Amino acid sequence: MISLSLAEIASIVGGQQHDIPDPDREVTGPVVSDSRAVRPGGLFVAFAGERVDGHDFAVGAVEAGAVAVLAARPVGVPAIVVDDVVAALGALARAVVNKSGATVIGLTGSAGKTSTKDLIAQLLQRHGPTVWPEGNLNNEIGLPLTALRAEDTTRHLVLEMGARGIGHIRYLAGLTPPRIGVVLNVGTAHLGEFGGREQIAQAKGELVESLPVADEEGPEGLPAEGGGGRRAGGVAVLNADDPYVRAMASRTKARTVFFGESADAAIRAENVRLNGLGQPSFTLHTPSGCSDVTMRLYGEHHVSNALAAAAVAHELGMPVDEIAAALSEAGTLSRWRMEVTERADGVTVVNDAYNANPESMRAALRALVAMGAAGRARGGRTWAVLGEMAELGEESLAEHDAVGRLVVRLNVSKLVAVGGREAAWLDMGAKNEGSWGEESVHVSDARAAIDLLRRELRPGDVVLVKASRSVGLERVAAALLDGEDGSAATGGAASR
Repeated sequence: MISLSLAEIASIVGGQQHDIPDPDREVTGPVVSDSRAVRPGGLFVAFAGERVDGHDFAVGAVEAGAVAVLAARPVGVPAIVVDDVVAALGALARAVVNKSGATVIGLTGSAGKTSTKDLIAQLLQRHGPTVWPEGNLNNEIGLPLTALRAEDTTRHLVLEMGARGIGHIRYLAGLTPPRIGVVLNVGTAHLGEFGGREQIAQAKGELVESLPVADEEGPEGLPAEGGGGRRAGGVAVLNADDPYVRAMASRTKARTVFFGESADAAIRAENVRLNGLGQPSFTLHTPSGCSDVTMRLYGEHHVSNALAAAAVAHELGMPVDEIAAALSEAGTLSRWRMEVTERADGVTVVNDAYNANPESMRAALRALVAMGAAGRARGGRTWAVLGEMAELGEESLAEHDAVGRLVVRLNVSKLVAVGGREAAWLDMGAKNEGSWGEESVHVSDARAAIDLLRRELRPGDVVLVKASRSVGLERVAAALLDGEDGSAATGGAASR
């Protein structure tokens, strides 16, 4: 974090100093909310959760090297005490971001946020120090904790913004005002909480409403140059292929840049194709020229993510050939998102178990089919090990039924539906679609799925594991990648 004294922090957050012998002492280390992550010179933020109260770990955090604790009550060690720890954390983040001078890129969408954030980060770090969230820290706690990692030298700050209701993204954008805002799509994730896609679009569009006014444009629609380079007006990067996102252009005063496969997209993909492993290639078109991209990631859905990342990089001055090269080299930075590992016996495990919604489920299934093409030549089969997609509200059973039917239509070899009622509807949808019988099976839990797969898998098989995070299906993938004695499998390709 940018160095600030305890007195300065107290002033920023409107807090009272307790047991602080030296108010001029500076916080020079990271700001963390997990006492196990404390580093010397850092600041520990104590949240009172439903199961764990961070205030109980304050003494240990200071003993581990924290300069002080940001807390809601005195804790017997140096502390800045505030009425609302979450609000105080946000105020501190805004002060640090303003002081850093970094370009803030805000990103939202119903699906693909984390993968796209990882791509943007891998592109921008080629052009200067870049901070981005680990995993999907995209709420009122995770976002400011990420922003507080900014330093004096940070050039780009990439922030993922999630929403579970109207006003959430507006609040996050107020903490860390973005200059560039990216909206990927409007899908059905959290449909049960919002009530409909129109409401989801309303919430996601708060990002582009928060952007600053556009600068005047130069020749051919490019940003006007001045001083040290491109100017600081707002830019809304919108998916031209999603009608809900395209319509957001009318809700912003920022300059709009469309990406997608639509003919009028400034950043677009042409000649999209998949190789035998399901990895996409395409020709990237930008206002500055064209270049070919061959991605290491798996699934055609990553083309849209790559275009969004390319649009951001292009706006920040990266040449098109460098953008294409970076996209071709980019890998997966976040765990359990299309992690592909080939075991020594030739079974390929695709761990995409971090989260799931209908859009991401359909994309993952199509990627599975593409990846299974090579295995079929060796007698291999495709397995979809699927669990509940959470937070779909009244549409939940219909959406699970539809995914089960899609498994059949895509000619996936085997479906293993894991869990309770929603899994039963996955299984029922598959069986009702056509001639399926033994090709689909419903099991009660991850343990049962593991036992089944260990009995049935054979060389050349490709196994996709996917469900909402709450289901915990990453345990299935982990078990498949361990030997019977629990030792890691060897001899296969490294995960990417």
